[in-house]
Amino acid sequence: MSDLFYDAAPNATRVAPEREPERHYPEKPEAVTLFGTCVVDLFFPEAGLDAIRLLEREGVRVHFPQEQSCCGQPAWTSGYRDEAKAVARAQLEILDRSGLPVVVPSGSCAGMFRHHYRALFADEPDTLKRVEALAERTYELTEFLLKVCKVQLSDRGAPSKIALHTSCSARREMNTHLHARELLRQLESVDRVDHDHESECCGFGGTFSVRMPEVSGAMVKDKTRSLMDSGAVEMVTADGGCLMNINGSLEKQKERFRGRHLASFLWERINGASEGEVA
Repeated sequence: MSDLFYDAAPNATRVAPEREPERHYPEKPEAVTLFGTCVVDLFFPEAGLDAIRLLEREGVRVHFPQEQSCCGQPAWTSGYRDEAKAVARAQLEILDRSGLPVVVPSGSCAGMFRHHYRALFADEPDTLKRVEALAERTYELTEFLLKVCKVQLSDRGAPSKIALHTSCSARREMNTHLHARELLRQLESVDRVDHDHESECCGFGGTFSVRMPEVSGAMVKDKTRSLMDSGAVEMVTADGGCLMNINGSLEKQKERFRGRHLASFLWERINGASEGEVA
């Protein structure tokens, strides 16, 4: 085999990208814009509503522009730059109108705003300035609750054991797996258990799961087995794409174990409400 195959930094594919410096967090604003994401809007609307409730509980008014759609990530990660740029430009126009902080209930979509829009519009200096401004005022939901709102949660739920799934983008681009853990630590009756595949991809990857279904299916099966073997009664995650993929696999396997969005889990715990009930 050619030596060129090994002509790369040792373990290059196993080393996480360098984390960005610790952000400077502002004082809690009076209002924010919620970017709901297309997956939450289409498949988990209750998670979007619970995100709004959590923010309003902290005294923050929430704007939800009805014209918002997708952040452009599926097209971008699939190599369709022009299509991604068109979608991203539309979101930029919408989010620029108010200039408010943007809160996103998804690490991957927040990462698209904060990091990948810069690459997408690198050849447009004027647009890039607007993209830089958007990046600085974009926060993933758990990050915003913890670091900006400095939320304090009081657990009113029954004792429960849960596993946390942290998406690849949440870990690499937004560091929000740490934020989620810290929020869950505030819930006295919740025992978060580790599972041996937490840092591994669930196999979704947007169009990756469509283009390479056998590989994706094997990855998510490993993930679901790890979750069920952890001793947890359910899984929570702050990323709708992963939630859709993992729950879909569990349903296909005819397993009763399920996951749900962290926003809904937090809202239920602090209100002592049964699932689906609004306090």
